[in-house]
Amino acid sequence: MDRFVLTVGFLALWIVLVLLMWKGWKGRARRQQDVVGELPTVPAELGERLVEPSTGLYVGSTLAPSWQDRIAVGDLGYRANAELSRYRTGALLERDGASPIWIPQDSIRAIRTERGLAGKVMSKDGVLVIRWQAPSGAEIDTGFRGDDKSIYPLWTSEADENS
Repeated sequence: MDRFVLTVGFLALWIVLVLLMWKGWKGRARRQQDVVGELPTVPAELGERLVEPSTGLYVGSTLAPSWQDRIAVGDLGYRANAELSRYRTGALLERDGASPIWIPQDSIRAIRTERGLAGKVMSKDGVLVIRWQAPSGAEIDTGFRGDDKSIYPLWTSEADENS
């Protein structure tokens, strides 16, 4: 009987902790909503493609300059398999099971490689990070870990040419 009571107690504690984490995540999203605001929608015409689509993992988005201040608004906080492509008008990140992220060219501030973002730490230059400005004025870092990291120089050199 003691073992049963102890098991039920630990299960109840685990449920309470999970609910508190969920409540904290929702509170973070509520606090960030005004800062992040509405995100740009994907235009009907994307224009000329500059970099072919690459598969990988959407690591997450953070409020710049903090590499660990993960954005919880909408579905930006959830990691997902993704495909990243670059157009003359901007960058498109299409995520599995989540809405696409469109980053207009005129809002891109920098494209660089980093060791980590949003709690995901890799080897040196393991994450491609796009810093962009949302319509609300907030600067956002969006991270992508490509399956093929040899595409990173295409992205960083395109950013230099288009700056």
